[in-house]
Amino acid sequence: MEGTPRYRVIGNHLSPYVRKVLVCLALKGLDYEIDPIAPFVGDDRFTALSPLRRVPVLLDGERVVNDSSVICQYLEDRHPQPALYPADVGDRAQARWLEEFCDSRLGEVVVWKMFYQRGAKRLLFGEAPDEAVFNRARDEELPAALDWLETQLPAEGWIFGQVSIADIAIACLLRNAVFVRWQPDPARWPRLTALLQRAWALPAFADLARLEDAIVRVPIPEQRQVLRSLGARLAADTLGPWPPRKGVMRID
Repeated sequence: MEGTPRYRVIGNHLSPYVRKVLVCLALKGLDYEIDPIAPFVGDDRFTALSPLRRVPVLLDGERVVNDSSVICQYLEDRHPQPALYPADVGDRAQARWLEEFCDSRLGEVVVWKMFYQRGAKRLLFGEAPDEAVFNRARDEELPAALDWLETQLPAEGWIFGQVSIADIAIACLLRNAVFVRWQPDPARWPRLTALLQRAWALPAFADLARLEDAIVRVPIPEQRQVLRSLGARLAADTLGPWPPRKGVMRID
């Protein structure tokens, strides 16, 4: 799109937080390239950009923007249309709260206690999963979170009438649960199940799913080549040498 800045995103397609930014970019029709480094993989240049050593990072020329929620709001402020945040002040606050609930509570359960335990922990650090942590998250903690989330969703359509950051955040976080063989129970969570089906059918999600499914079980050093073969818009250089190192914030 003429006149639209070319953004660079640093972060792996399998991260739900990176996915949230990529979906927002796609829905707004914005051009970008990506350095698809995994969490915990990055050299000292990456540390200078992301002092917590977390993804995503957005580069807009010389400007560096960290944290998926901050990035998405930044993109909304720079490119107001199509809007991904409700116009009503109260609805906008509620959308941000639902985004925060997903990023924090679902992130804790789905990302750290399920996806990290069954996938990233072994691939990145060669460590065995804690099956007790995984099972408790899948069987108790995630259902409890989704029981509340179900009460916040409409019987049909999007939460605030058109697709918003709230719908995007829910679909992004729960996509990672699918990678560890979880599926929503439509009898227990009919509204959530329908919302996920609607969101995942959007081209912004479906185009990413094609890339995600291709790399989810590929060793991290080989993922870049697979992405390139599938036509992903990769940055020419990368900040992500191997092996990984843990960030400054605690992980289990």
